[in-house]
Amino acid sequence: MIKEKLPKQYNPKKTENYIYKKWENSGYFNPDNLNLSKNAPSYTIVLPPPNITDKLHLGHSSMLAIEDLLIRFHRMKGYKTLWIPGTDHAAIATQNVVEKKILKETGKTRHDLGREKFLKEVWDFLKTTQTTILKQTRKMGASLDWSREAFTLDKQRQKAVAQMFSEMYKEGVIYQGERIVNWCPRCHSTLADDEVEHQKQKAKFYTFKYWKGFPISISTTRPETKLGDTAVAVNPGDRRYQKYIGKIFNGKFCGLSLKIKIISDREVDMNLGTGALGVTPAHSITDWKMAEKNNLEIKKVINGDGKIYSEFKDFSGLTTKKARELVIEKLKKDNLLEKEEEIENSLSVCYRCGTAIEPLPSKQWFVSVDKKIKRLHNKSLKDKAIEVATNKQISFIPSRFKKKYINWMENLHDWCISRQIWFGHRIPVWYKKNKSNHLAKKEIYVGIKPPKNIQNWKQDEDVLDTWFSSGMWTFSTLGWPDNFKNGKKYGDLNNFHPTQVLETGYEILTLWVSRMIMMSLFAVGEIPFENVYLHGMVLDEHGKKMSKSKGNGIDPIEVIDKFGTDAVRLSLLIGNTPGNDLRINEKKIEGYRNFINKLWNINRYILSTVDFNGKKTPDDKTGLNLTISDIWILNKMKSTIIQTTSDIKNYKFSQAGERLYNFTYRDFADWYLEISKFEKNKKEKNIILEIILKDLLKLWHPFIPFITETIWEQISDNDDLLMISSWPKTKKYSLLLKNKTNYNYFEIIQKTIIAIRNARAENKINPTEKIDAVLYSKKHFDTLTNSSILLKKLRTGIKSVEIKRTGQKINNAIYIKENDIDIYLIININKEKEIERVVKELSNLKNYTNILKKKLSNKNFIKKAPKQIVNNEKNNLLKSKEKITKLEKYLKNLE
Repeated sequence: MIKEKLPKQYNPKKTENYIYKKWENSGYFNPDNLNLSKNAPSYTIVLPPPNITDKLHLGHSSMLAIEDLLIRFHRMKGYKTLWIPGTDHAAIATQNVVEKKILKETGKTRHDLGREKFLKEVWDFLKTTQTTILKQTRKMGASLDWSREAFTLDKQRQKAVAQMFSEMYKEGVIYQGERIVNWCPRCHSTLADDEVEHQKQKAKFYTFKYWKGFPISISTTRPETKLGDTAVAVNPGDRRYQKYIGKIFNGKFCGLSLKIKIISDREVDMNLGTGALGVTPAHSITDWKMAEKNNLEIKKVINGDGKIYSEFKDFSGLTTKKARELVIEKLKKDNLLEKEEEIENSLSVCYRCGTAIEPLPSKQWFVSVDKKIKRLHNKSLKDKAIEVATNKQISFIPSRFKKKYINWMENLHDWCISRQIWFGHRIPVWYKKNKSNHLAKKEIYVGIKPPKNIQNWKQDEDVLDTWFSSGMWTFSTLGWPDNFKNGKKYGDLNNFHPTQVLETGYEILTLWVSRMIMMSLFAVGEIPFENVYLHGMVLDEHGKKMSKSKGNGIDPIEVIDKFGTDAVRLSLLIGNTPGNDLRINEKKIEGYRNFINKLWNINRYILSTVDFNGKKTPDDKTGLNLTISDIWILNKMKSTIIQTTSDIKNYKFSQAGERLYNFTYRDFADWYLEISKFEKNKKEKNIILEIILKDLLKLWHPFIPFITETIWEQISDNDDLLMISSWPKTKKYSLLLKNKTNYNYFEIIQKTIIAIRNARAENKINPTEKIDAVLYSKKHFDTLTNSSILLKKLRTGIKSVEIKRTGQKINNAIYIKENDIDIYLIININKEKEIERVVKELSNLKNYTNILKKKLSNKNFIKKAPKQIVNNEKNNLLKSKEKITKLEKYLKNLE
């Protein structure tokens, strides 16, 4: 029963907030409130927590659209669906943002404020941004279980992180040690290897000798670090330097005393530079390893501020850039600089602030990825994480990322988890104070709670790497460690872990995905998720990454206000394939807004035609009088349900959306609805329209939930929400189609009509001009005869149609051959002028075709032009050739 007449225009601003509130108030976002059997399977996704540093962008919106599609689909399929919301404290990024904000507003640094006051400023900041992010998430229609909302730095996560650190420390997986780390002088903190970005740059490559009489020349891009060299490494197979291996040379380099030992190492490239490598153990991971092998002295040159230490005379206190300039100046003065050339190399920078990274030796906390662990059956974190991908316990979508993941894991170093900042999970380590109230770091306490007599202890100043806490996201949000005792899972952890899919951006495969797998294997002894779906970046229409500074970014809230959430979701789902970047602009969103309005109008028409009385669909015993168009659309809908279901299950969301779009717009609206206006079996048409409308709304719901729920509210038999209705089944279609085999008959009529429409357009027949038609076909005579009304009514412009089995050729008529049907369109034409027009059009087409052939035979064009442009030109050539063939055939008939 229709509850109220729908307005002429769909107004998303009026309906979306109302619909979302209705969903949220229903309680059905929480799987505990779904009326399902105890044996119903679970389906769980944890939302990759967005950073609280800023509001969401279109990349986050894409993630929300994909995950909500999966959740809504599985909820309708009868799963206990749980989608856990949350946000990430993003330690370094958040601290940077707040530091800059405070400096701009007050001129003060965090050190001016002190730790306690500064952290209060951070928490005040994040409360505001967190509120904005959660509001945006709701605007996208995300059906998250808000009762289970989490934050990577809330009390439950603090408890879990402390527990995890303590357990890993006791097993010897976490240790404290000194080695080369990636240091950001701007953030004053370490970075993990995968938090370092690499930028191509032009750099100077210098070749020189340390001093006159030194037997070997070396090459480097960083001469300032040579102040701390303690060796020169050469390849043992390099005959040029074999006689020097093992010898020690003493001399002055830029006024500083150096003791250089010549060592051999097979990793040295004989063909790079001079084939000799100056070894700076304190400022290169490779050199650090060489120093360990050869017992070399380690001399620190660069401090945490990115400046030269005080004991280096003229260089003391200089920045690395100024020190480099001074070294080159002195080398030139002493005639030691042999060569200076420009090369292209890769500069390592901080992924947060873009500052050049300095490799520095530092005492830090590390996670050992190679240590054999008893609870993992004497396998290391690295080995176990590789194993679950190799044996397909975890699948990657697209599959090519499996290789990237395994390659990364195989080359993984110990993970530095300590950060020299104030905001984040404080490392749960305390150092005993001595009688002088100084730290006696030999006696430490590691635990979930502070030690007794806390006044005698001081907690470690550092915080944990953000990825340590977010690496625990799947199981900490489900109640670990409280729901995990003696190796057994309880409560939410038992019901919903492992999760079914992690959907995230491919750029954090190494940053986050790898760590989640290692942490879950250690804590729970199982994988965190069964599938990893990796989406690409959202780019502008020119393929450029969106950013505020470039002015090409799209604010999701602005386009939602302009076009509605459903249009934004469709633009982010259709054309979006796993592992590939997605181009988007307002025109694309506007196009899908137009489709949303089309869907609205389709439903308005059906609602004005069909009486939704809530009766069950009759089976074939009712003796329904089905036309070939009825049989065709029922079969099409059955096929659409099967294929759309398969597409979503196989993560082919774009293909599913395109399939639904084509069925809705073309098959259903352009063909069947038009036919339903004049075919006489109204009873059958009403039944079919009601069945298809309801199932079509269900199929579209995971993609465009707001408009589908709005329409469902008008036509549903009771007050049940569309979001918890059952996913369409094909049984009723099979019943209606029982003993009906003429599925393809309508397609014969369809192709005939399309051929007539195309012929009219190609021959420039005025759309308002009515013409007569004669059709000959032995094979399809009965089909054409029974459907003659369709040939006249479906925008063909045919006044009368004569259908025969055979007949004579008709002169001065447009002739078309289509599917064993000879079609003659009777028009009054000036034969001479028509031949003249066709000849001229053929000439223009052939010239255009030759230009395209020449362009596509140009290797430079194929190589340099964007793939999409090349494909477009190939498509244009194909269409041009087809048109030439048709015109030549038409010309032959005229002559």
